[in-house]
Amino acid sequence: MNVKKYLVAAFAALTAWSAQADEGMWLLQLMKQQNSIDMMKKQGLKLEADDLYTPNGVSLKDAVGIFGGGCTGEIISPEGLILTNHHCGYASIQQHSSVEHDYLTDGFWAMSRAEELPTPGLKFRFVHRIVDITDLVNSKVKSGEVDEYTAMTSPFLRNLAQEELAKSDPNGKPGIVAQALPFYAGNKYYLIYYKVYSDVRMVAAPPSSVGKFGGETDNWMWPRHTGDFSIFRIYADKNGEPAEYSADNVPLKTPKFLPISIKGLDEGDYAMIMGFPGSTERYLTQSEVRQRMTAVNQAMIDMRTVYLDVLKKYMAQSDKTRIQYANKFAGSSNYWKNSIGMNKAIVDNDVLNTKAGQEKKFATFAQGKPEYEGVVEKIDALVDAMTPSLRQLEYLGEGLSRAIEFGCPPAVMDKIKEALESKNDSLLNAAKEQLTEVFQDIYNKDYDPQVDRAVAKAILPALAKALKPEELPAFYQTIQKEYKGDYSAYVDDLFDTSILGSQENFDKFMKKPTVKAIDKDMATAYSRTKLAKMQEAAAKLNEHADELSLLHKAYIRGLSEMKLPVPSYPDANFTIRLTYGNVKSYSPKDGVRYKYFTTTDGILEKEDPTNPEFVVPAKLKELIQKKDFGRYAMADGTMPVCFLTTNDITGGNSGSPVIDGEGRLIGTAFDGNWESLSGDINFDSNLQRCIALDIRYMLFILDKLGGCKHLIDEMTIIE
Repeated sequence: MNVKKYLVAAFAALTAWSAQADEGMWLLQLMKQQNSIDMMKKQGLKLEADDLYTPNGVSLKDAVGIFGGGCTGEIISPEGLILTNHHCGYASIQQHSSVEHDYLTDGFWAMSRAEELPTPGLKFRFVHRIVDITDLVNSKVKSGEVDEYTAMTSPFLRNLAQEELAKSDPNGKPGIVAQALPFYAGNKYYLIYYKVYSDVRMVAAPPSSVGKFGGETDNWMWPRHTGDFSIFRIYADKNGEPAEYSADNVPLKTPKFLPISIKGLDEGDYAMIMGFPGSTERYLTQSEVRQRMTAVNQAMIDMRTVYLDVLKKYMAQSDKTRIQYANKFAGSSNYWKNSIGMNKAIVDNDVLNTKAGQEKKFATFAQGKPEYEGVVEKIDALVDAMTPSLRQLEYLGEGLSRAIEFGCPPAVMDKIKEALESKNDSLLNAAKEQLTEVFQDIYNKDYDPQVDRAVAKAILPALAKALKPEELPAFYQTIQKEYKGDYSAYVDDLFDTSILGSQENFDKFMKKPTVKAIDKDMATAYSRTKLAKMQEAAAKLNEHADELSLLHKAYIRGLSEMKLPVPSYPDANFTIRLTYGNVKSYSPKDGVRYKYFTTTDGILEKEDPTNPEFVVPAKLKELIQKKDFGRYAMADGTMPVCFLTTNDITGGNSGSPVIDGEGRLIGTAFDGNWESLSGDINFDSNLQRCIALDIRYMLFILDKLGGCKHLIDEMTIIE
C-alpha cells in the first residue's frame, strides 16, 4: 500500500472517533488533524488548540520541558522556577548531600537566590519547534541513498538531524540541538529542535521522609501519601540565552509559566497532562508480550533482587554508604518492582488473550492485502528465534553491567600494550591518560569497593544459576578450574590484585607499565570475556533486527488502517505528548473501592517510627495534628495529599504538570497504580490511573515546613 496515501487517510478521516477518550499519548502537532481538541472540550477543556500548541507563538508547551535525562518539569513562575518530582531531582539532591549536609534526610530550602545550588550536569530542555520530515526520509529511501530499515536507525537519524540543524541554523544559536525520530514504527518521522539550558540550580527539596514517604512499600501503590516534589531554577546569560554556569547568570525570564489553582478538585473534573512519556509497547504481539515477561522482566527481577539485597544491607550500616548508594538503589528498585507488577498485571488483566483477540481481528482484516497477510506469523517466528539470545543478553547486562561496577576496559589496555610493544611514547601517554580517567570514574564519590565486592560475590553465582554454562563468559571457566567454584575467592583476587583494584596497584602499574602485567591482569580478562559474550549474544539478536523492524512497521500501519476513522497514537518515545482524562476513583477488585484523593490523616495512620519508610518529621506531625494548613486546606479543613486521574502516562511523565480545563496547574504526576502496570503494553480504561501530587500539599510543605514564602510569592496562585 502507498504509505503516504495511508497517512493522509489515517490523519484526516476522523470525524467518527469513538475510542476511549482517556487512552492515548497524543502528538501536539497532530491535535487539529486528529480532532482530539473536540474530544477534550467535551470532557471539560476551556482552551483552544493554539493555547496548547502553536508552532509560531507561545503556548502551553513552552511551560513544559525535559528535566535531566528522563523526567518532565514545568515552569511555575516568570523567573524560571521548575517544579518536578522529588524522585526526579533525587540524583541532584544526592549529588549535593554529604554526611555533614544530608539534604536527603533533612531537606533543602534556599532562602535566597544566593543560596540556590549550581548542579553540574543537570540540564533543562524546551521544545523549540517540531518539523515533519517524513517526505524527506522517504525520498532518501526511494532514491536508494538509504534502505528502509537503516532509515529507522539512530545513526542515520542522528546524522540527518545534524545536517538539518546546520541548514536551518548555520550560525549556531546558543543551546539549540536537534533530534530526528521515527513515529508509528517508521511510518512517520519528525525532527524536534530543543533549546537546552545547562545552568540549573537546586532551590528546594523536602526531606525524604516527605518526598519518598512510603518508600518501596508504597511505590506503584494506592492510596498514596508521598510529597513527591522538588524545585529548581533555570539561569541564563543576561540576554536570556543558554549559558554554562556563571556567577553573572540571571534567572530565566520565561515566556510562559503555569498559574496555580488551589480551588480544589471534584470527581469527574477535567485533567490533562503534558509531558515526555518514555517508552510504551502497545503494539506488541502476544508472543512479544511473553518474551517481555520471560526474557526482559524476569532477568530484571532475578538480578536486581540480589543486587538490592546487598545494597540494602550495607546502606543500613553506614550513613556515608546510604548517601553514596541512595540514587543507585532508588533507580534500580523502581523498575525492579515495576517488572514484578507488570508480570502480575499481564496475567491478572488477561493481556495475552486481549492480544490474541487483536491478532484474530487483524488476520481477518489482512485477508487479500499482501502487505499485511502473514505479518503476525512472521513476527512470532522471529520472536521464537530471538528470545534465547535476548534472555541471555538481559541477564548478562543486569548482572555484569548494571550491578557490578568494577572492571577494566580491554580497549584501553590494548592501546597501552600496543604503545609498549611499538615503543610509541605519544600513544602510551595518551592511553595512560585514558586509564587514569577510567580509574577516577570508578572511584568516584558514590563508589565503595567493599560494597561492589559484596555485590560481585552475590551476583556471579546467581547468574550461573540463571544461565546455561555455554551462555556464561569465559571467566566462569577460570572460577571452576582455578578456584574450584569458589566465587568469593575469585572476587577477592579480582579486586585485590587487579591494576585498578586499588590506588597502590594503579600507581605501581602507571609508574612502570608492562605487557606482562596487562596479560596477567584479572580485571582486564574479566571485562574482555564479559564483553565478548555480550557482543556474541547481541550479534545473534541483531541478525533479525531489520526484518522484525520492517514487519512491525507494516503491522502498526495495518492496525491503524484497521481502526479508521478512529485515530491511532504512536508509542511513547520520550517526546512531548498530551494525555487527557478526568479525576476519578476506581475499584480494583470485588468489595474494594478507592476514592480519588488522600489526606494527611493517612500520613499519621501509616506512621511507624521503627520503619525508615514511614517516619513522619516532628514538625510535619505537629502541623497535621494542629490542622495548621493555612489557605491550602479543603473546605472541610482537611489537607489533601495525592489524587487520581484517568490520564494515560508512563515513565518519563514523572514530574509532568496535571492541568485543569483552564490551563492551571492542579498537581504533578509521579506514578501509576499497581493494578495497571501492564498499561505500557495494553491500556485498561477501568483500571489505569495516574497518581498525582496535589499542588496544595506541595505549597503547604513549601510554606509551612520549608518556610519558603518568598518562592510562593513568585507564583501566580488562583484561590
